[in-house]
Amino acid sequence: MRVFTEETIARACRQLNIASPGKATIMDNSKLSAYLETQTGIPVIHMELGSPGFAPNRIGIEAEKAALDAGVGSGYPPTDGLPVLKEASSRFVKAFLGIDLPPLYHIPTTGSMLGAFGALAGVSQCFEGRSRILVLEPSFSANKQQMAILGTPWKGLEIADLRAKGLEQALRAELSGGDYAGIMYSNPNNPSWMCLTEEELAVIAGLARETGAVVIEDLAYFCMDLRGSGYGTPYIEPYPPTVARYTDNYIILLSASKIFSYAGQRIGVMCVGPGLYHTRFPALAARYGGSGIFGLSITGCILDMITSGCTASTQYGLAAMMDSSCEGRLDFVSDVSEYGARAARMKEIFLRHGFTLSYADDARGPLGDGFFFTLSRAGMDSGQLVDALLAYGVSTVSLEKMGSARNGVRVCSSRIKGDQFELLEERMAAFDADLR
Repeated sequence: MRVFTEETIARACRQLNIASPGKATIMDNSKLSAYLETQTGIPVIHMELGSPGFAPNRIGIEAEKAALDAGVGSGYPPTDGLPVLKEASSRFVKAFLGIDLPPLYHIPTTGSMLGAFGALAGVSQCFEGRSRILVLEPSFSANKQQMAILGTPWKGLEIADLRAKGLEQALRAELSGGDYAGIMYSNPNNPSWMCLTEEELAVIAGLARETGAVVIEDLAYFCMDLRGSGYGTPYIEPYPPTVARYTDNYIILLSASKIFSYAGQRIGVMCVGPGLYHTRFPALAARYGGSGIFGLSITGCILDMITSGCTASTQYGLAAMMDSSCEGRLDFVSDVSEYGARAARMKEIFLRHGFTLSYADDARGPLGDGFFFTLSRAGMDSGQLVDALLAYGVSTVSLEKMGSARNGVRVCSSRIKGDQFELLEERMAAFDADLR
C-alpha cells in the first residue's frame, strides 16, 4: 500500500507552492520530500538530488584548516584563481586526462554549476547576432534555468539513437545555419549515464572547428564510467574521453563535489582551451570594454562580477586533494566506485518489480552502474511516474524536466543508505502489487 495519501501530498504541495511532484524541479522535489518527512515522521528514500553520499575528503579539510591558520582569510583571492590551485589543476588534468594544459588556463569557480553559468554567459556573448546554445539531450535541467536567467536561446538535440555517422549528420544539419555559439553536454551524461566515445567527441570537435562553436564539456562525473575502464591511475592510460584531444575550442568543467565529495565547499575548475582563451572577440570588447580576449573577459568581466573569486581556503583544499591524487596517495576512483555498487543493487530491485531502464546502452554497450540511472514504467508518462513513486515514499525527478524524449525518471544512487535497501524492496513490491 502507498506510504503517503493523495491528500497528504496535495497539502504539502499547497504549502510549498508546488503544482505537483511530476512537474517540479529537482530542488522543489527535494524540499517537498523533506517536508513530508518532517510533517509525517515517515522516511523518504531520496533519489532526486544529485548530492554526494560520502563524507568530505579529509585531505581537503586539513589543507583548508592549515590555510586559514596561515591567514588566507584576510585578503581577497585573485579572480582567476590562486596559483596553488591553478598549478594543481594543471597537474591533475595531465595525470588523469593526459592533456597538457598550463596553469594559466585553469580558472577556479564556485562549484562547477557556477562554472557552467560563467561559460554559458561568455560563450553566448562571443559573437554578434549569434548566441544560441545546442544542448545534447537529455541534460542537466539546471543549465536550462541558467540560460533562462541569461536570456540565452537554446535548442535540445536528443542523441540516444544517434551514434557515429548519425550523430555527425544530425549535428551538421543543426549547426549549418551558423546561429549557434556553443555546444553543451555532460560526459558521463546526467541523467542517462550514457557516455560519448572518443570517436563521437572527435566528430563534435571537427564540427566545432568548422562552425566556430565553442564546446562546453561538463566532466562533473569524472572517471565514473566504471565499465572496466581502468581510469584513475595517474599518468597512465587509459584516460577518460575528452573533446580536448581534438580541438582547442573548448571549456571543460571539473567538480570537487563529485570527485572528492566536497560539495559543501562549492569549488570547481573551468579549464579553457588555449586557442579559445586567447581569442579576441569584438562582441566581448563592445559589451565589456577592454581587449575582448575570451579568458580575460571570463575572469575579469563575468566571474568577478558574480562571485569576486572563490573562497581562498577552499582553493587550498582542492589543490591538496588534486595533488594527493596525482601522487597516488588518494584514490578518488575507488572512493566513488561505491556509487556503482549502490546503483546495481537499486536497479535489481526496480527491474524485478516491473520497471525498465529508460536508457539502457550507448555506443560502448550496456550502460555502467554509477551515480545516475533512469527508469520507466509501462503506461505512465514521466510526471505520472514521479507522482506515483512519491506516494510510495520514493522521491525522483521527471526525465521530461531534463529534456528527454523518453518517459521515465532520473534516479540518483548517492543518498540511499544501507538500511534503506530493504525499505526500497518493501515499497517497490507494494507498488508493483498495487499496479497489478
